[in-house]
Amino acid sequence: MQKIEFAKSAQSTIGVEWEIALVNREDADLCSVAEDVLDQLKDDAGLSHEDEHPTVKPELLMNTVEVVTGVHKTVASAAEELRTNVRMLNDVAGEHGVDLYCAGSHPFAAPTLQPVTDKDRYAKLIDRTQWWGRQMVIYGVHVHVGLDSRDKALPITDGLINYQPHFQALSASSPYWGGEDTGYASQRSLMFQQLPAAGIPFHFNSWSEYEAHIADMLHTGVIDDVSEIRWDVRPVPRFGTVEMRICDGLSSLDDIAAITALTQCLVHDMSMSIEAGYKIPVMPAWFRVENKWRAARYGLDAIIILNAQGDEMLVTDHLRAEVKRLAPVAEQLGCSEELQGIIRLIETGAEYQRQRKVFAASGGDFKAVVRDNVERMKSI
Repeated sequence: MQKIEFAKSAQSTIGVEWEIALVNREDADLCSVAEDVLDQLKDDAGLSHEDEHPTVKPELLMNTVEVVTGVHKTVASAAEELRTNVRMLNDVAGEHGVDLYCAGSHPFAAPTLQPVTDKDRYAKLIDRTQWWGRQMVIYGVHVHVGLDSRDKALPITDGLINYQPHFQALSASSPYWGGEDTGYASQRSLMFQQLPAAGIPFHFNSWSEYEAHIADMLHTGVIDDVSEIRWDVRPVPRFGTVEMRICDGLSSLDDIAAITALTQCLVHDMSMSIEAGYKIPVMPAWFRVENKWRAARYGLDAIIILNAQGDEMLVTDHLRAEVKRLAPVAEQLGCSEELQGIIRLIETGAEYQRQRKVFAASGGDFKAVVRDNVERMKSI
């Protein structure tokens, strides 16, 4: 049996990971200069090129970097760290003739032409997954929330999957793929699940059952390390967190703060419920799959399945009710203002809606879609 230790973590602390693309200022296409940008950041920080930068990391593709925070107690402090680091990244990227861009996908770049970062684990991924792996020109936002007990990890994973359509609808920002309108709000979410060990997690009744699953995956060569499991929500034993990985990339720091606040509030509320003896409901497997598809297809217009009884509601109506229900939790955690950002996001519209409006207003210019996104990244 593969024994997996779950690190100690302070309850409801947070960390955020923000995947960001580099685009050429001249033609708005993706530009594979991440290594040059990272090397300059290391030089500026007094690090050797062999060192890892503390807050800006390489990713699968050479057109991508990932900005990460440390551990924070409040959404406001995590957002401020992101702001500082993205401004730093913006300055350095500009010296290399590139801008920062973040959405679930790039609207017109050719996916299979993007160079992969020179790391063994990435090479192995592409070799194994072939065509699907070469399609992974996608960007997301991940939120970690600390758990003070391993026993909460799997129930809260199930609980966050109940909210998968909510997060997917709010963050959906990948309607275009390779120069085509897919008809979906989030092409990224359906593309990413094609990788082995990605997509909706399985339900486990106990930690030992989860350990047995990991042992089987290691034994059969599906993964070489537990970190290679890329579920939409996953326990992260080495950090002592649960990680919400559902969201498409976002170009607004206010939207990221709102998403982070909703994640933190839900996890804290579930944690307190577990301590009070309440069991997190587990949605039937096909409801979970259906909800993901509906949110990916219809975004904020999705009608979602709420429970095992099959009751349904417009996702935005349920979100409004949840923001109201979670208001006392947000006050306790110090993120009331950020949680209210969910309502603002609903009212102003999601990124996929904005992209389609910009595309129509520009007479069908995908570069205008990219440049609109870039301007928001510059204003952070």
